[in-house]
Amino acid sequence: MFWLVESKVQFEQFSNANWEDVFIEIIPNSYLIHPTINGICALYIRPSISTKGFIVPLHHSETINVNMTDINTMLHKFNTIYVRDKKEFLHYLPLKNLYDINQHNPPYIPELLQTHHIFNKRFPNKKDVNRIVPIVKHYEYCEEIYNNLKDKINEPINDFYNNKTSMVLNAIERNGIRIDREKFKSHFHDVDGEYVYTQFNYKTLTGRPSNKFNGVNYAALNKENNSRESFIPRNDHFVEFDIGAYHPTLLAKLVGYDFGSEDIHTAFAKMYGVDYKKAKELTFKQLYGGVFDQYKELEFFKKVQVYTDKLWEEFNEKGWIECPISKHRFVKEKLGEMKPQKLLNYVLQNLETAMNVHILWEIIKVLRNKKTKIVLYTYDSFLFDVSKEEEGILDEIKELFNKHKLQIKTCHGSNYNFK
Repeated sequence: MFWLVESKVQFEQFSNANWEDVFIEIIPNSYLIHPTINGICALYIRPSISTKGFIVPLHHSETINVNMTDINTMLHKFNTIYVRDKKEFLHYLPLKNLYDINQHNPPYIPELLQTHHIFNKRFPNKKDVNRIVPIVKHYEYCEEIYNNLKDKINEPINDFYNNKTSMVLNAIERNGIRIDREKFKSHFHDVDGEYVYTQFNYKTLTGRPSNKFNGVNYAALNKENNSRESFIPRNDHFVEFDIGAYHPTLLAKLVGYDFGSEDIHTAFAKMYGVDYKKAKELTFKQLYGGVFDQYKELEFFKKVQVYTDKLWEEFNEKGWIECPISKHRFVKEKLGEMKPQKLLNYVLQNLETAMNVHILWEIIKVLRNKKTKIVLYTYDSFLFDVSKEEEGILDEIKELFNKHKLQIKTCHGSNYNFK
């Protein structure tokens, strides 16, 4: 049977073959352009019961191309679609029955063929360069991807990452961030247009997402060199919500300690008998390095020690521990050398991200069909591009944090360089 599905007869034969479960890899117009502003060159489809994959072209110079309407009709016939990266896939095709089989850290990252590199170098400004890369090379590349991932199809898929994390991070990426092009060029590089797009990777060791695209690390933008002035609102102004004492707050929930409504670092300052600044320093040193002897009898740290010991015992007895909310498992044999405090830190980082995903899910529902957008999320901070006529919506968003007893501070500005 053919592998290139291009004629009407071939497409009808393929579409009516009653394939139920398939793996699909999108071949974009370019591998160098962000998926939000990219397009589809072709689809690679590998039915689970087939001995080979098929290429369905949409926009390729060597082929007869199939129209998108017919392809959409075909795609909705499949019961299950396995993908390499659901968050990325959703930028092209917002389908419901998608299952990301590449969730584990480190994720499989395919290496482009030499042919792709040659064409990218020869045509650096061509935004649809994949339309002229030989179609057989796309096929070779996708077959290799499938062969590297096929064994993962039968592995358990984490529902939280597949159905929530991928969705919320995709939504933030799609919003983009408006830029002052000249300032962005001076601090980073030149771009076409007035928007840039972030790219999250939550498939990290602890599930805490990195956020990089095209040489810009959006999770670690410099606060000192004025590069943040490059980012400006599309609406009227930026508002940033920062969660205060996030890890101590999460840890208190885990161990069953109640700080009440008092600022957590103020509470610690009273416990230690020091000022606010010193209290913050002492708390974070102990969270990430272990409790100091002189504070081991404080009720909070006694509870932390009990929780840490129990976590460590379970980890060694079972060979794994399961994180709250995300249900992600830290498996002993995959982590190398571990210590109790390090394991606790991993759990905290995972819980931080899982809590954020829950909050982001609600934020995105609140902002649906609004001018106001969430344009960046970084660990404990959430950046909103706010329309003046929708200022009241910020109070609604604040309540989402209050519901989880999270203390937030707010910054405003006409660019991202808050002073």
